[in-house]
Amino acid sequence: MNELVARFVANVGIDQPTAEKALGIILDFLQKEGPADKVQALIDSLPDGQALLQAAQESGGGMFSMGGLMGAGSRMMAAGLTMGQVQAVTKETIAFAREKVGEDTIGEIVGSIPGLSQFV
Repeated sequence: MNELVARFVANVGIDQPTAEKALGIILDFLQKEGPADKVQALIDSLPDGQALLQAAQESGGGMFSMGGLMGAGSRMMAAGLTMGQVQAVTKETIAFAREKVGEDTIGEIVGSIPGLSQFV
C-alpha cells in the first residue's frame, strides 16, 4: 500500500479504496491547478502516484462537474468522504508532500492555487 494511502487509512479512518480515490482526486486537482514541474515532482515521489492520478482522470467528475478547489472537494465527497475527511486528507497530503519534496516546492504549489492555503 502506498505510504500516503496508509496514512489516510490510519489517521483519517477511511478504507483503502476510498483513500486511493481521494489521493487520485487530489493529484488530479493539483496537476490541473498547480505549477506543472512542482506537482510532477510530488507525483513522482509517490510509488503509485501516476497510476492513482490516471484512475482519477479516467473516472472524471461527470459532465456537469465543477472544477477547481470546490470541484475536487465535491468529487471526494461523492467518493464517500465527509467534509471533515476531505480536509483531513488534504492536510495529510500536504504534510506528506513537505516530507517528500520539501517546504519550498509545497509552498509554491499551495501559493499558486487560490484558496488552497485555507485548507492546509
